[in-house]
Amino acid sequence: MSPDDRAVRRWLIASAIAVAIALVAGGITRLTHSGLSITEWKPVRGVLPPMGADQWELAYRSYLRIPEAQTIHRGITLGQFQVLYWWEWTHRLLARGLGLVLALPWFWFLLRGKIRPGDRAKLGLLPLLTLAQGALGWYMVKSGLEVRTDVSPYRLVAHLGLALVIFVVAVWWALSLGEGPHRSGPTPPVGTLTKAGLVGLAATLITMLSGGFVAGTDGGKVYNTFPLMGGRLIPPGYRGLSFEDPVSTQFHHRIIAISTAVLLLVLAARAIRSMEPSFRRAGLALGVAVLVQVGLGIATLLLSVPPVLGVAHQASALAVLTAVILFVHRARGTPHLVSTREILAHNNRS
Repeated sequence: MSPDDRAVRRWLIASAIAVAIALVAGGITRLTHSGLSITEWKPVRGVLPPMGADQWELAYRSYLRIPEAQTIHRGITLGQFQVLYWWEWTHRLLARGLGLVLALPWFWFLLRGKIRPGDRAKLGLLPLLTLAQGALGWYMVKSGLEVRTDVSPYRLVAHLGLALVIFVVAVWWALSLGEGPHRSGPTPPVGTLTKAGLVGLAATLITMLSGGFVAGTDGGKVYNTFPLMGGRLIPPGYRGLSFEDPVSTQFHHRIIAISTAVLLLVLAARAIRSMEPSFRRAGLALGVAVLVQVGLGIATLLLSVPPVLGVAHQASALAVLTAVILFVHRARGTPHLVSTREILAHNNRS
């Protein structure tokens, strides 16, 4: 790998870490119901928090006018408001920092000619997606400032989904740069395990998005038992494909999460039996990450989502996602995992 590729790869890894930190901070703001404490969007001036008693009083009075302050946080004091404000301010500050991490190095690498010509446009997607993420974040916050007592779960999940896209792109491209020079010749055929890994990746993302609906509806605060809900497989009060009902969102998340965990553990077991050391390590990492995530998920549910466990569960989900990306990447880059029939068929087509 060239020095330029190593520098770009370090930037991509730093970008993925920054996204992960911002996601965890966003999870904290959700768990503490602090995401609506700042009722204005000032991308530049908002970097500074209120200065002095007058500015704090103005921010406090602005918050008291929204529905959340009159319901969920009814009777909130200035001191309690300041705690919420600092959580959300930290989240927004980290989001701004994420934008700088993704944008400034890209421009610097571009101007210095350190990015491969074929990679310049695609890597430029990262700062653009981050800019869109900031706008989407404010669009989400706006949904809870006038009529609703909380943000729209649909907008919350859209905000989460775009962050996950940025994370996946950064991790995948970092791994790809780690391969060294681009391969020459025909593109190798996609093996069965690679396809299965892509299904596992899609299932993992869907599971995380379904968890976003649980967070958006406070679905983790109902039916805090496992494996049954209310003593039944299908819980009382289930409303079908509803994305705003806490019972339904928790039920959907359980079914999707359990199915995804089984699939990923099967993939991990197959990789662990591989003769390729790097693929075997990827399978082991995936299996451990899934088991930890399942344990954290059950504990978080049984204890009615304490903030510490809720944040740990979200962070662990990112570890699972990273392990799945690594699995797919290793499967794609391990020739012997492709069947002889697939290789012959590919050669005949070439």
